[in-house]
Amino acid sequence: MKRLISALARRLALVLAPALCMTGTAWAGDTVLAAATPVVVPDTLAQRLQPCTACHGAEGRASREGYLPRIAGKPAAYLHQQLLNFRDGRRSNATMAELLAHQSDAYLREMAGHFASLDLPHNAPPAAPANPALMARGQTLALQGDAARRIPACVECHGQALAGTLPAVPGLLGLPRDYLIGQLGAWQTGSRSFNFGVSIPMMLAGALGLYALWHVAYCVFRMDPRVPRTTHHAPRFSLHP
Repeated sequence: MKRLISALARRLALVLAPALCMTGTAWAGDTVLAAATPVVVPDTLAQRLQPCTACHGAEGRASREGYLPRIAGKPAAYLHQQLLNFRDGRRSNATMAELLAHQSDAYLREMAGHFASLDLPHNAPPAAPANPALMARGQTLALQGDAARRIPACVECHGQALAGTLPAVPGLLGLPRDYLIGQLGAWQTGSRSFNFGVSIPMMLAGALGLYALWHVAYCVFRMDPRVPRTTHHAPRFSLHP
């Protein structure tokens, strides 16, 4: 039996040898061809920021159907502060911290300016009809607040259309629902807070309660984001972080 196996192995080797040689030649040819045609990568900021778009979507406009937020068109001052917060550990995200660990303040400002300049159109809101009861409760809190609990409306800082206000307050429209819930929860638990002064969103989130947070997130998610951003607004509270 051993002799039979050995003989079969020798015959198989003889049959495969020419094919292996030809394959080796083809590989060698491919290697030479690849070496003769170098890949040219453009030295542009957009090219260097490709790792950002891998998660935040092409040109920074992530879909509202996922979790990660759209960063295209957000105010440059806001984006720059968030990049600093991730780099310096004031916001917790392992991927962001690793990507930004060795970036200078000036380069982070350049990154923020790039994505802020991409003020691209939003897609339409979900086509399915919204739940009227949830929308009504969320709209009341987002647009009017709750005077009995001394809770100001979201529009007081984020603009009457919730599309954000310059120079540094981000828009809320067009963000994924789960991201909105996650960030409101982060304000509520204190895992996201300001660097200085009073954390107004954290205070509001704590006062609202879990179900009210969900109502606000649902309402904002369902609102049409195709509205212009306010060019200038001076909110009562500073919302950098």
